[in-house]
Amino acid sequence: MRKRIRPAELLKHYAGISRLLAGQLEFASAIKAVAVEIGQFLPHDHIDVCIVMIDGKYHTAYENGIDTDWGRLSAAPIEQSPIRSLLWGEDRYILTDDASVDSRFHFEGAFDRPIFDQTLRSRLHVPMTVQGEVIGALSCSSHQPGLYTLEDVVNAQAIADLLAPYFFSLRAAQLAQHSAIVQAEARAREEGLRQGALNLTEALERERQRIGMDLHDQTLADLTRLTRQIERLAERPEIEGQSLEPISRSLQRCMQELRRIIEHATPSVLQLFGFASAVETHLERATRDSGSSIVFRLVDETEGAIDALEPIVRIALFRIVQEAINNAVLHSRCTSVSVSLEARPAIIEARVMDDGCGMRGEDLYNSGGLGNIATRAQLIGAKMDVSSGPGGKGTAIVISVPRPAATAPGPASEAVTQEAEP
Repeated sequence: MRKRIRPAELLKHYAGISRLLAGQLEFASAIKAVAVEIGQFLPHDHIDVCIVMIDGKYHTAYENGIDTDWGRLSAAPIEQSPIRSLLWGEDRYILTDDASVDSRFHFEGAFDRPIFDQTLRSRLHVPMTVQGEVIGALSCSSHQPGLYTLEDVVNAQAIADLLAPYFFSLRAAQLAQHSAIVQAEARAREEGLRQGALNLTEALERERQRIGMDLHDQTLADLTRLTRQIERLAERPEIEGQSLEPISRSLQRCMQELRRIIEHATPSVLQLFGFASAVETHLERATRDSGSSIVFRLVDETEGAIDALEPIVRIALFRIVQEAINNAVLHSRCTSVSVSLEARPAIIEARVMDDGCGMRGEDLYNSGGLGNIATRAQLIGAKMDVSSGPGGKGTAIVISVPRPAATAPGPASEAVTQEAEP
């Protein structure tokens, strides 16, 4: 028969357990640190702490003494646990003289194999509770049948009450650490995708510029030589100049269109004079070529911050603004188009607004132009927002581009306003 432990000795053991817990930062090391001290008054061949996960559906076990399949699983369904009634708060404790024949541990789907594999006869289980919530259970097992008594249940519950707040804190810390790791991995993936998208955008832009230069150096030069040959032919007396005039005019129009394509492919104004000047030039050309009396307006309040963006991001943003202007001029039946550029502490915002017919809900999904803008924005990690203009009239497209961390916001410059002649 086991010797009864006096209350004073129990208090010393409880104090020893508290000291041993101090500084333990992991579940496994914590249960290992206190197992010997617990064994001084609660003998066991196997001891474990079962911790309920935050979702309340799964649990995991940290063992000492005997390694079982319970401790090898990082997560197991509570509904399959032999002590599920305790973890669900249905029982205040579970005490058995022989777990191998106790029906409470054996039901359909129960994960009870370690009881038989390790010959765990006497078993004692008490809940670990924090603020009325069962966060886990303390379990002691022995090969010897009929070992534990109701007095052991009281002592085990005292130990569980000591362990519960400490293990609750460990669980919260583990969750925070896991959350931080997940967030760090997500940020790393996002940055990797962003960098990959930038590289793709840069490659596409290089190819676009290469094509533009090839058109300029070869195709446009060939057309220019052909035009001059036609002009020389028209001067010959045996050839009527009027018969070649339509061909000459067609070539001139072709060359004019080709120059426009080349300028679009290699925006020299952007490279030489900056973002605002390039947008202003495109606004002027787009409204003029539309054949309508469209008034345009540009407001630049970035104080040059927009030109401090990475070159590939700056070019991509310019392409987006170009596309938005073209959409407004060609499809909105507007009388005015405005572009505003604003530098905020974390973002640079480009807004293109028109006073046209606006867009219905289905147009937002079916518009090829908006699809192109959304794709370009995604490639540079920018956000796109499409809404109605002031007073519900027209369309407003807003692109928000993250600013480089080292770029400090500057004061707003005076607005630059330009209007086309009606």
